[in-house]
Amino acid sequence: MVSVGYFLSSEEFSPRELVRQARLAEAAGFRRLWISDHFHPWLGEQGNSPFVWSVIGALSEVTSLPISTAVTCPIIRMHPVLVAQAAATAAVQCEGRFGLGVGTGEALNEHVTGQPWPPPQVRLEMLEEAVDVIRALHSGEEVNHRGQYYTVDHARLYTLPDEPVPIYVSAFGPEATELAARTGDGFCTVTPDAGLVRKYREAGGGDRPVQGGLKVCWANSEAEGVRTAHQRWRNELLPGKLPSTLPTPADYEAAASLVTEDMVREQFACGPDADRHVEAVREFADAGFDEVYVQQIGPDQDAFFEAWRTQVLPRLA
Repeated sequence: MVSVGYFLSSEEFSPRELVRQARLAEAAGFRRLWISDHFHPWLGEQGNSPFVWSVIGALSEVTSLPISTAVTCPIIRMHPVLVAQAAATAAVQCEGRFGLGVGTGEALNEHVTGQPWPPPQVRLEMLEEAVDVIRALHSGEEVNHRGQYYTVDHARLYTLPDEPVPIYVSAFGPEATELAARTGDGFCTVTPDAGLVRKYREAGGGDRPVQGGLKVCWANSEAEGVRTAHQRWRNELLPGKLPSTLPTPADYEAAASLVTEDMVREQFACGPDADRHVEAVREFADAGFDEVYVQQIGPDQDAFFEAWRTQVLPRLA
């Protein structure tokens, strides 16, 4: 059966609350943690976006669960040299239980330094070069690099874990999936798409781990859960390239005004029906995923962890 982890939402919660949730997740029986890496939230209603590397340092002191970013964009806002250093330090803090999830990112977070937002193909090329730079630095050797997109001048990391940090590559389409198979130690995505998993494995991913992200909203009623999910995460239903191109939370709010509560009801498992929550995880398992990370939408985290501890996770063991 798939291994079930908890997805810490940096967009919704403060640093101290994320640390509290990590404790609750481990006590409830979740096996691992994802944490998002954003500069902005998607929507103003979400209300947070702490610097993920500071939070990971705090998490390393309160939980023994493996932690991965989901995902870090190492191509514009942060140079891959800095991402390599941050990931190496996180792996030391977590005593090797850290994985670096990477992807091509969104304009929402990456435009903040004033750099232009490249088209998808260029971002894929930048990501592949960035991963090469990170791996070179994680070798512990001095690195000099003159690439198409990045320059590294006599850089060496002195704080390193015993083993190189595993790198998981995020993908939503065929080209990115092939890149994940070619360059990553694992693959991550957010839909239970058996076709993408098959493509990843056939393109060279083999038996490397496939991770999936899942959002739910445990609540006293389905209607209450739908209202909360619509308020906090209606952006999840935006189609096509919109999620990677809109530059501000206000733009997402405007676009997401087209998303209805009925659409949210179809997308997320909402309410207190444990069967529906179990089935949401099993969709990923049936599609061939090795790990699923579940995010509870909204503030009622304590009720979620208690319900999943007693009603959901035992059925997924």
